[in-house]
Amino acid sequence: MPYVILTAALVGLDQLVKYLVLQHIELGAHVPFIPHVLELTYVQNTGAAFSIFSGHTWVLALISLTMSAVLALAIWKNFFRHPVGKVTLTLLLAGAVGNLIDRVFRGFVVDMFNVLFMNFAVFNVADICVVVGGIAAVAYYLLLMDKLEPREKKHDDAAADR
Repeated sequence: MPYVILTAALVGLDQLVKYLVLQHIELGAHVPFIPHVLELTYVQNTGAAFSIFSGHTWVLALISLTMSAVLALAIWKNFFRHPVGKVTLTLLLAGAVGNLIDRVFRGFVVDMFNVLFMNFAVFNVADICVVVGGIAAVAYYLLLMDKLEPREKKHDDAAADR
C-alpha cells in the first residue's frame, strides 16, 4: 500500500509541474529557476529520451503501458522483497505512468527542466523518476540484493544440511 501512495504522489507531482508549465510558460519560452544552473523551458517531446523515436508517440505509449504493468506486477509479486528494492521499482513505475499520461492525453510529453551548465536534453519529473529509479534498481540488484534479501534455502540445500 505505501508503494501505491508513493507512486500516486510522484505521478501527481509530475502532472502538477507539467500543468503549471502549460499554464504559465509559452512553448519554447525560458523562465529562470536556479541562476546559472537550471531554467524552465517548455518543450513538447513526441519521442523518448533525447527525442529518439520522435513522432512515434503511440508506440512509446504502448511501451510505457506495458512497462507500467510489468513494474506494478513486479512490486505486487515481490520481485524485490526489501523496501529499498521496492522503492526503486516504484520510482520507475511513477516515471512510466507520468509520461504515459502525457502521451495518451496530449500526444506529446511536456518537458521543462533545462540544465544551463552543460548541453543536455530538457526533462521532467517523470524522467527524473525513471533515471534515478533505473540507476538505483541496477545498483540494488548488483550490490545490495544479496545483503538485504537473504536467499531462501532450496529443498536440496535443506536435505544436504541434515
